[in-house]
Amino acid sequence: MSVKIRLQRHGKKGKPFYWVVAADARAKRDGKFLEKIGTYNPNTNPATVELDVDSAVKWLFNGAQPTDTARTLLSYKGAMLKHHLQGGVNKGALTQEQADAKFAAWLEEKAAKINAKKEGLSSNKAADKAARLAAEKEVNAKRAAAAQAKAAAATAAPVEEAAEVVEESNEETQA
Repeated sequence: MSVKIRLQRHGKKGKPFYWVVAADARAKRDGKFLEKIGTYNPNTNPATVELDVDSAVKWLFNGAQPTDTARTLLSYKGAMLKHHLQGGVNKGALTQEQADAKFAAWLEEKAAKINAKKEGLSSNKAADKAARLAAEKEVNAKRAAAAQAKAAAATAAPVEEAAEVVEESNEETQA
């Protein structure tokens, strides 16, 4: 039996949510699976990936082949790196402590990158909000100035019309 690590779609139309599962390659996409390894939510920014790394590594050592997207998710969470390091431990190139130290350092670096992206997104959001507020204030100021000019023109128009009426009456009396 050939085992694949793949995504199983859940959620509603337009709002996908995936389970990362180990399943028989012959099973349907959303059908029977052997083990649920994690979840993937692409609707958030950055995308949310929850993964049981040890379980994924166990399946990789048992010969499970990840699909392209699943391989990307496994790499993102470090399962592929841990699989690689564990292979080095099995061959005697590394000790278990060295492999664990390398994996822990990689996890810290990855967490720092993700936090930096989240902070960058929030600061960009705040800057965008401030820019939109400034643009809205500018538009409101222009509208207020236009309304004042229109009101001033409306009050000046009756005075000018009255002056024209007086001039016309003066001309009629002179003629």
